[in-house]
Amino acid sequence: MIVLLVQLLLPIALTLLGYTIFHALHFLYHELTSPLRFVAGPSNSSIVFGNSKEMVGFFSFSTATIANWRKEFGGTLRDFGGFRLISELETQDLKALSHIFANPHVYMKAFGNVGTEQLLGKGLVSVELGPHQQQRRLLNPAFGTAQIRLLMEVFVEKSIQVRDIWARQIDSAQGTDRTTRIDVCSWLRRAALDIIGEAGFNHHFNTLDEGGSPDELDEALTELFHSPRSHRLMFIMQAQSRVRILRHLPIPGAGVRDRAREKMLSIGKKIVERNLAAMKEDGQTALGGKRDLLSVLLKANLSPDVPESQRLTEHEVIAQIPTFLFAGHETSSSAVTWALHALSLNPGVQTKLRDELFTLATDNPSMDELNSLPYLESVVRETMRVHSPVPSIQRQAVRDDVLPLSTPYIDREGREHESLPIPKGQIMSIPILAVNTSEEIWGADAKVFRPERWDRIPETTNSVPGVWAHLMTFFAGPHHCIGFRFSLVEIKALLFVLLRAFEFEPAVAKEEIIPSILGLMRPVVGGLDKGSSLPLIVKRHRARDD
Repeated sequence: MIVLLVQLLLPIALTLLGYTIFHALHFLYHELTSPLRFVAGPSNSSIVFGNSKEMVGFFSFSTATIANWRKEFGGTLRDFGGFRLISELETQDLKALSHIFANPHVYMKAFGNVGTEQLLGKGLVSVELGPHQQQRRLLNPAFGTAQIRLLMEVFVEKSIQVRDIWARQIDSAQGTDRTTRIDVCSWLRRAALDIIGEAGFNHHFNTLDEGGSPDELDEALTELFHSPRSHRLMFIMQAQSRVRILRHLPIPGAGVRDRAREKMLSIGKKIVERNLAAMKEDGQTALGGKRDLLSVLLKANLSPDVPESQRLTEHEVIAQIPTFLFAGHETSSSAVTWALHALSLNPGVQTKLRDELFTLATDNPSMDELNSLPYLESVVRETMRVHSPVPSIQRQAVRDDVLPLSTPYIDREGREHESLPIPKGQIMSIPILAVNTSEEIWGADAKVFRPERWDRIPETTNSVPGVWAHLMTFFAGPHHCIGFRFSLVEIKALLFVLLRAFEFEPAVAKEEIIPSILGLMRPVVGGLDKGSSLPLIVKRHRARDD
């Protein structure tokens, strides 16, 4: 038996060893011959974890460590991501970043976009080049300003539902101070999931219905992104995306991701089939006055102005729903969570914002009314600047290129480089949060939450590539976030309703809250093994007291 076992396992072990040696030599050769080998940066402290071990845990974000690197090595440096012996080039140079965003055919999503596709399928955020242009062209009408204006009622309705739940929790709390401790992160995720369900494709998840049975999708997404084991799961997903052979091995945790994907695709299939069946029976009039994003997409896809060759297949339409679900609720809920965190730490800002919100004599504002409030706009901008839901992204050069620089790079020997040679295969790390909080761009208080800065921002911000507010939060170029208008109005609606009803105070010390990177930046309290959460002390605002 032992001999047989050895005969079975030995070839596998030798294959893995050969694979490891081959790729290690390949990576070593790449580093020794790289035209970027003169670019300085921190040394690789771990083959498995790269420089991530120096950032207060594998998936937390240490702004101090990164700031020290930039002081030592400058705004352009080489560091090492996990599972790679090949270094990554990171730059804050705005001319270089503009070049990367403007050339998506050269700088494509890194690691073959494996992780995103495994979770979301071949929707808009997973495809490149022609398929991306095709999908985006048909999705654009769904995310226009006029369309989002029609969805305002959904945003406000769900915001009011959260408000009423919290009010009941306060009323049922013991004591007479009309206050209680609430994990706002959990409730805001549910609200955002309900919003994207109804606004995205006229589907009711009802995760805010108290006393109802738990929603299976909400449970699957919570386990994947917010549970105590989510850090290990994301670590495994990152490993699989970066190390090709791991994609074919039965690694623990893949089942959680697969359950979330299958649930999203199952929901998507049912919704699309339901709409297509209704259209088959009644024609496009079946979609009639429907305002959800999917109905707008279906109408655009079946328009006689769109050639048959340019239309999305049913499979491609279904693939958009996981994209809507993930991108449409995780980013918005994360942003509102961080906004309430910042407001709880800045009571003066919170009071000033609340006073402005009460200048509207309605509990059901229109999109235009919300957008007319300048301080609300400043608070949202400052939140998205200091607490960008996506702290960084990566791109990979698919061919040799030359990266222009606005500030020449000075190497160790004092030589100036007005551009950098980028070899095919080079991974580029784009530090969104670092650019958003750069002292060179935003001033000495760049890392401070101060909405008043938007009354007069520095001229240096004019060079920041971005689709909104001189920020890189929603990316730039042809791959900028198509749903940024949707997200901003949703964030404003939630803040409008909640700030008029409640006052927020910290429930734990600021130092206990760690920004955790799991694709998106989320707050974690009490250590990375606790799962994402943000407890706040919530009390009724005196104007809301009965």
